[in-house]
Amino acid sequence: MRTNLRILGLVMAGGEGRRLMPLTADRSKPAVPFGGSYRIVDFVLSNLLNSGVYSTFVLVQYRSQSLIHHLREGWRLSTPHPDDFLTVVPPQMRVGRSWYQGTADAVFQNFNLIADYKPDLIAVFGADHIYRMDVGHMIWFHRKKGASLSVAMLPVPVESAAGFGVAEADPDDEIVSWLEKPSAPPEMSTRPGYAYASMGNYIFEPAALVNVLREVTEEGLEPDFGKTIVPRMVEDPDHQVYAYDFHRNRVAGVRPYEEAGYWRDIGTLSAYHAAHMDLLGAEPRFDLNNKSWPIHSQSYHRASPRILGGTIEDASIGVGSVIDGARIVRSVIGRSTRIEPGAEIVDSIVMDHCRVGAGARIHRGIIDRYNYVDEGEVVSAGDATREDAHVAGDLVALPRGRTRPL
Repeated sequence: MRTNLRILGLVMAGGEGRRLMPLTADRSKPAVPFGGSYRIVDFVLSNLLNSGVYSTFVLVQYRSQSLIHHLREGWRLSTPHPDDFLTVVPPQMRVGRSWYQGTADAVFQNFNLIADYKPDLIAVFGADHIYRMDVGHMIWFHRKKGASLSVAMLPVPVESAAGFGVAEADPDDEIVSWLEKPSAPPEMSTRPGYAYASMGNYIFEPAALVNVLREVTEEGLEPDFGKTIVPRMVEDPDHQVYAYDFHRNRVAGVRPYEEAGYWRDIGTLSAYHAAHMDLLGAEPRFDLNNKSWPIHSQSYHRASPRILGGTIEDASIGVGSVIDGARIVRSVIGRSTRIEPGAEIVDSIVMDHCRVGAGARIHRGIIDRYNYVDEGEVVSAGDATREDAHVAGDLVALPRGRTRPL
């Protein structure tokens, strides 16, 4: 729904994703495939688009070609309105000779985009997470509070909070203290055992963002939202910084059986695998079949999957795939993948354009695109024999194969 406000979306999509190796060996983290039909970046872009934010710059950096190609093919906004755009912005080196030195520095290096657009509000959102969010509700909250900055927050178990920015907020939701990635995260007074963690999504008043970011940079401090920008604004009495509780967000079409406030930081292979398993079952924790809040992506014109025989239990099968006499249990199979007779795939993710040979066995595997699992080959953490296999606990991942016709 279009509003009278000029809202500029700045999507931070330069993440290197080192902990998600080998899936990020040839692509940035936002470009990693997810759910058989999507890329991780599709979730933040869909949230913005579905919320009526039609003017978006996507700031890219590391191994960005795959992401740029995906955005070019899948995110063409064809409207006559001049403010409807999705534009990719690599490092321009307009204020020096360095690449982006962090999320806030990426914004600092592109101040010209803000000056040219003249927004009423700026939505700075990360591109690394799986969730649905009505950004319009956060904007309403921001304006109601008269905030300089609103930070999307959610409670996470204390033992998992050390990798986040952690806030303490008063009963009126104003943030009174901020710690970036603390070794001992403080518990919420209203929810023992949990810390109030940042999602990395921000709504800024443009003047506040520009002024504080310029001050931090001129003082030679690291321009990073969590490390310097947010804490400085929290400590400055001239700025009002509020915590927007993501659990209050309501999105159309979410079913009663889904996890309320579903949000996952899929920065590790374990978290990436677990989020895929959340898509399965009769009542999935995160149901991608939501007509009221669709996740948009690149169109892929292939026929429906063909099942020639075999056993399939609780699985998602991508378009263009062929299953011929295989056993597939609790797994996500991507598009245009062929599974041959006698193959067994259990608790696994097999991405697009793969081929799994006859009698092959994949158990708790993550098979990147364009892989060929040989006839009779075993891919599991205890039996991984391929030199390129990456074992993480009880999971095994194979890096992207060479592009080849099937």
